[in-house]
Amino acid sequence: MSYPTLEPGGSLLIAWQLRGRRVLLVGGGEVAAGRLVLLKNADAHVTVLCAPEGLGKEMKYRIEVEQVVDKYIPEPYSREEQLTCGENGEMYDMILTAIDDPEASREICAWSRARHIPVNVADVPPECDFYFGSVIRRGPLQVMVSTGGKGPRLARQIRQRLENAIPSYTGDAIERVGSLRSALRKIAPRPEQSAARMSWMTDVCETWTIDQLAELDDESIPLVLEGWHDRTVPAYSQVMQSKRNWHWPRMQNVASFLLGVTSTAAIIVALAHRTHR
Repeated sequence: MSYPTLEPGGSLLIAWQLRGRRVLLVGGGEVAAGRLVLLKNADAHVTVLCAPEGLGKEMKYRIEVEQVVDKYIPEPYSREEQLTCGENGEMYDMILTAIDDPEASREICAWSRARHIPVNVADVPPECDFYFGSVIRRGPLQVMVSTGGKGPRLARQIRQRLENAIPSYTGDAIERVGSLRSALRKIAPRPEQSAARMSWMTDVCETWTIDQLAELDDESIPLVLEGWHDRTVPAYSQVMQSKRNWHWPRMQNVASFLLGVTSTAAIIVALAHRTHR
């Protein structure tokens, strides 16, 4: 039996759930604006601490026009009291700095670490508990390229190459698979069915291609689920054929109705023409 080879020195790449968590972002320039986008995409509750004259165009737009910043404190960092939130001095869940003040950044980093608050000081790897990679986003799909703080610009180039290789419909495919999983859970909700559900979903994803999965909809999902009962996966062609067979009688009815309407209209027009002659 072979096991993965250990490669020490890397980072633990995880999808950190920040929904509703309170994050302090110190700074308002271009880097801070980029951090804000990532934080709001993760549904974090963001407080921006920055003097008005330090706000760049994008950050100012996010605050004043889009109003996506949950709280804006219009002053520069100058004291540790600014690193807490609320009247009772409650702690933030995460603190980020993106300012051109190394001494202040070191102070914020030391204060945060002393209180076990994850902290990131932009462009200073030793003062980062985590790094921001270059991210690809396709709906629910998120792919991060990280160089461990060694080459952020190179990470961007690698990300662009990977981005070109990912089909545009990949996000749709993932959404459809999510819908299929939800539908399966409704007909097989028991905890003891979990392993079987996972195994069957794996078979579906390995049997259907990504572009085929992207075509799943409310009509075809029940047809795929028919295979669950005997733990088989219907072929894509089989499901699409069943879907066409389901539509054909209805299309015939619609066609017959339209033909009848057209014929009736033609007769009425002809009679009206004779009457006026």
